[in-house]
Amino acid sequence: MKKAVLPILMFLLFYLGLVGQAFSGTVVDRILQKGELTVGTTGHYPPFTVKDKDGNYMGFDMDLARMISKAMGVELKIVQMPISDLFGAVQKGQIDIALAGLTITPKRNLRVIFIGPYYVTGQSILAGKSVVASVKGPEDINKPSFKLVVTKGTTSEAVAKAMAPKANIISVKDMETAFDMVIHHKAQALMADEPFCVVMAFRHQDKQLAVSSPFTFEPLGVAMPQTDLLWINWVDNFLMNLNATGKLKELKEYWLSNPSWMKRLPESEGLLYKEKESSLKP
Repeated sequence: MKKAVLPILMFLLFYLGLVGQAFSGTVVDRILQKGELTVGTTGHYPPFTVKDKDGNYMGFDMDLARMISKAMGVELKIVQMPISDLFGAVQKGQIDIALAGLTITPKRNLRVIFIGPYYVTGQSILAGKSVVASVKGPEDINKPSFKLVVTKGTTSEAVAKAMAPKANIISVKDMETAFDMVIHHKAQALMADEPFCVVMAFRHQDKQLAVSSPFTFEPLGVAMPQTDLLWINWVDNFLMNLNATGKLKELKEYWLSNPSWMKRLPESEGLLYKEKESSLKP
């Protein structure tokens, strides 16, 4: 009987230790002791995260990061890395949170906690204003006469083929080529992430372009470690407060409805966009 009790006791102690660690506020303690919040981002996904003319990070997510650090009374440290490395960095405690226009997916959610969504985006079309005005839904695209250009191997390509199988879908190597085809009337529209479409419409206001409402549902969230319930609760409540006071809405309007921030970008960066990894991937 005693031999049976010992393993059970050891398991309980181990389990309680893990639970205690989750509740202990280890991440919060680390942030407050260092006086620094470490945020991971990609730095190449405007209008959420990108560098300005002086090499400083700017964007919807970067404003959000600054608001969080200010509310905590600590300095902000931004660490740039590929999107594929962000989740591992969160798990290992190398960064405190990840903010990079990250789509919440079931596979990603098995690795990290997601708080949000703080913004809902999806696949949109970018085209002339008259074309966008005529597209009320997928049925207006799903016909052989409609030429829709997408980037090969992306979420956009997969969505276009599933949503409009009858359309004349043209797959090209990159976004520059796709955009060029729309501008030169070789395609009626391109399909891409809504943020990309918004940025391109802002950058080329003389082309009279418009962006459709998203055809898909892609919620964006804050990626966080699962080891600290206090930290998770704090960020969740912080976002709730931003939403309730209208500050989150102000951020959305500034970064996705107002092209004025484009003046802060370097002029030599071309499209200023590196398409993020497919949201269909882990």
